[in-house]
Amino acid sequence: MKLLTADETGALEQRAVEAGVSLDTLMANAGLAVAQEVWMQLGALEDRRIAVLVGPGNNGGDGLVAARHLAEWGAQVRCYALTTRDDAQWQATIEAGVPCGSVDDDQDYEALRGVLEGSEAIVDALLGTGHARPIEGALAEILQGLRNVRERSARPKLIAVDLPSGVDADSGRVDPAAAAADETVTFHAPKVGLYLQPGAGFAGNVQAVEIGIPTGLDDDYRTELLERRTARALLPARPVDSHKGTFGRVLVVAGSARYPGAALLAGGAAYRSGAGQVTLAAPGSLQPGLIGGMPELTHLPLVKGTENGAIGTAALPLILEQLAEFDSLVIGCGLGTADETREFVRALLADPALKALRGITIDADALNLLAGTDWAAALGAPTVVTPHPGEMGRLSGRSNDEVQANRLALARASAAQWTTTVVLKGANTIVAGPDGATRISPVATAALATAGTGDVLAGAIGGLIGQGLTPFDAASLAVYLHGDAGIRSVRGHGNAGTTASDVLAQLALAGRSLAGEEPLEGPAGGFGGGFGAGLGGEPGGKGLEGLLGQPGGLGAPEGA
Repeated sequence: MKLLTADETGALEQRAVEAGVSLDTLMANAGLAVAQEVWMQLGALEDRRIAVLVGPGNNGGDGLVAARHLAEWGAQVRCYALTTRDDAQWQATIEAGVPCGSVDDDQDYEALRGVLEGSEAIVDALLGTGHARPIEGALAEILQGLRNVRERSARPKLIAVDLPSGVDADSGRVDPAAAAADETVTFHAPKVGLYLQPGAGFAGNVQAVEIGIPTGLDDDYRTELLERRTARALLPARPVDSHKGTFGRVLVVAGSARYPGAALLAGGAAYRSGAGQVTLAAPGSLQPGLIGGMPELTHLPLVKGTENGAIGTAALPLILEQLAEFDSLVIGCGLGTADETREFVRALLADPALKALRGITIDADALNLLAGTDWAAALGAPTVVTPHPGEMGRLSGRSNDEVQANRLALARASAAQWTTTVVLKGANTIVAGPDGATRISPVATAALATAGTGDVLAGAIGGLIGQGLTPFDAASLAVYLHGDAGIRSVRGHGNAGTTASDVLAQLALAGRSLAGEEPLEGPAGGFGGGFGAGLGGEPGGKGLEGLLGQPGGLGAPEGA
């Protein structure tokens, strides 16, 4: 499924117009889709009490179209606008007998409170994709009222139109005034911000609906959600007449006296992702402990290590001598940051012998050791880098906050600048290719925020590159499997109790499921929550008289 930025959304609508689809048609279809989703949320609509919060732009127009449909289907609908509109949609809504009013005539917000407190469902059609300024003034008052009623034990359903108001379409940043929705109805394709944190946490259930944009107009847009069907299409073939060489040989250069387990996690993940043979190149002093960790691993002990049990430049000749035997290289997991290790990493990655590899995966300490150098220019093979936000900050010269505030833009720009595939880890991990192609994981779980899970991801990427996937596809499939393994681990160990070893143990099961070798498990959970107090009056009024509960209007019931 495609994901769109705000600019791409606007350009796509213009393309649709040029293809013969009017903006009025798009708005009519969008409003109908919103009304249908509200119906799905509430069930029977007759006499159900629904408020529509209306903004000044096309988003508000979509809400007005929805209001008319809902009223026609028997609901008691009231519209409350940020500012009085004088357009065809507003007039059509009044003529349809739907009570409409605005902040302009409600300086004490009495009508707003009546609208919100008496509603069973609220449609947030205040802001669309174009809003970037801080929320203040009347809009902040409306959203504060919305948050107030949403804090009740019997709270109304909240359905957002395209985006919850206050969520940035491109970055997922959330204004402090924003209210979290139960469902977001988004048009044609979701906006990127609905799948980046913290916006994803405010979106609720995201429903993408078609509104008449012709097929193929977005073919040149390169960002997509990393869905199961996408990942399944990337699975390497497993022919029955294969041998271990068919599935690639992976060299994992990892480990130090302080972090010996990182080598086992990365090597084990390469195997669990399907690699045919995996070799650990670790300090020789660690070998006795590593041998029992996974008997399938072969070893290239680096006897001449540094005094503190890390890999130094003396190991370089042995690795280069053996490199021709391998298809994929993973480097960095648990290496430490000793000066001699820094020299080793930089020398190895700049060596021309690496050009023969299918790909390189650079993780963890190797990234820290490369920071501040022109490392990307020296790379000779297709490469994946897997930074967490702190490592990304060191590589790009930005603070952690700057990285987190611009995850998508930074990942894309860095991938292009470095001519590498960038895996920016964290909630909703981003995989960005050097050609602009981008995939965003829907997974955000605290279970993966623990030491060693990054080593598992790096090993899985290296294993998939060894099997012949391109670095971008290998990174994408590994991120999917890694996320699924994390979710599976939570079932047995909980968010707080999950460790990297648990994720590694579930990695093969995630692959088995994706390949169709076990039944799919349905999502747990369901819908909960209650509805608000009743609304007085009959539909058919207009202006503040209708909103305040006078003839044909809406207000809080007596005694409320």
